[in-house]
Amino acid sequence: MKATDFSKVAEVYDNNSFRFDELAFDIHLEGYIHGQPQQHYNVMDLACGTGIYLDHQMGHFDAHSIEWHGVDASEAMLGKAREKLKRGNLVQGLAEDLPYVSNSFDFIINNYAFHHFTRKSQVLDEVYRVLKDGGIFKTHNINVHDMENWWIYQYFPSAYTEDLERFWQKQRIFRELEDRGFKVRLETNYQMEKLKVTDYLQLAENRDISVLTIISDDDYYAGLSKMKNDLEHNPAKTMMNDFSELVCIAEK
Repeated sequence: MKATDFSKVAEVYDNNSFRFDELAFDIHLEGYIHGQPQQHYNVMDLACGTGIYLDHQMGHFDAHSIEWHGVDASEAMLGKAREKLKRGNLVQGLAEDLPYVSNSFDFIINNYAFHHFTRKSQVLDEVYRVLKDGGIFKTHNINVHDMENWWIYQYFPSAYTEDLERFWQKQRIFRELEDRGFKVRLETNYQMEKLKVTDYLQLAENRDISVLTIISDDDYYAGLSKMKNDLEHNPAKTMMNDFSELVCIAEK
């Protein structure tokens, strides 16, 4: 499985406005806090990247005593996170070998990152280890197996092949978590809509979307040229696009 070199995309990662739109108020964290009232909470953003999730949530949950933690393998991404965050504990580390003692966390979130882990089973073992009894592990990701007509795959078809290798199917995610003793609830959201190609050209040019960094340069530039040629011939060109998200809530 190919891996994204985040040191090469850290500087442009936050240029993608969709990342800020998608990570708003975490209703599942709110639900956990209301259902498990206690004096203090430890919350980890696993693969925290540039700190977008943590930055959003800290303001929403100021009324609660929460110690926020962010873990990421990329020091370059953590550097951008430190520019955003005035508080919180940011640590460079691997999800497969988390630098925490067992039973440390009440809530662990993993946003749009589980597919990056090359040793996914070991990551789940570590999450189970550091999570407290009754704690929640939440994964939020795209659901590539239900979105063959995503705009990325239409213009960069080799990206779909790469993602089929990187992403577990939802049934496997459910089974792997359940086998470890988690109580699992999985939700999917699907939408199909017509998009303007011109609205997505800048995202393609930014090349911060992880799968675009691992396809060959030839495939990438071929897809980018096709987008530009389509728009040159028809600036108002549209395409049907499907998109699916998966949220998995696993209680230890």
